[in-house]
Amino acid sequence: MNFNYPNGKRYVPKGTETETKVKKQSNHSYSNRGMTLEDDLNDTNEYYRVRKIAVIHKKPTPVQIVQVDYPKRSAAVIKEAYFKQASTTDYNGVYKGKYIDFEAKETANSTSFPLKNFHQHQIDHMQEVVTQGGICFVILRFSKIEQVYLLEAKHLLSFWERMKNGGRKSITKEEIEQIGVYIPLGFRPRIDYIKIIDTLFQL
Repeated sequence: MNFNYPNGKRYVPKGTETETKVKKQSNHSYSNRGMTLEDDLNDTNEYYRVRKIAVIHKKPTPVQIVQVDYPKRSAAVIKEAYFKQASTTDYNGVYKGKYIDFEAKETANSTSFPLKNFHQHQIDHMQEVVTQGGICFVILRFSKIEQVYLLEAKHLLSFWERMKNGGRKSITKEEIEQIGVYIPLGFRPRIDYIKIIDTLFQL
């Protein structure tokens, strides 16, 4: 099934072009190596919800269906659809009375995180959340080395501004290690970012 953005451009699922090339050149996929970042975060959020720690959900993306085939009378297959609007960030919810909003991204690059993984409308949204006093951040996963970091939105905004002013188009791993927070992968929950939030935002 093909998805398209409101401007008609075809939607490509999350992941950099480099990651797509790696998948084409190899018989191994990230799904074979374990759960995706989204899967891990969804499980983590369910863990929080069930134990009444926090209520955080993945945002649904509204789509407009434009082509449907009916191979059987009892079945319908969606062939083409358009996103009704540009997405903002992946997750939002509430924790200890505070609004939580964050984006989750992965890269196959092990030495830096490409800023092209983000879009201007996402950056604008995060700036608005920060301005309103919400807790906003990004969770970054380096897929090849299975390392996950939490980076506050204010830092991402600074790196984005650096790029807009002619600076480098990525965040180095060293920079992320210095100002981000490493999240060790666990079992239950898998990615315990709430513990990091407690420390960073003194909740």
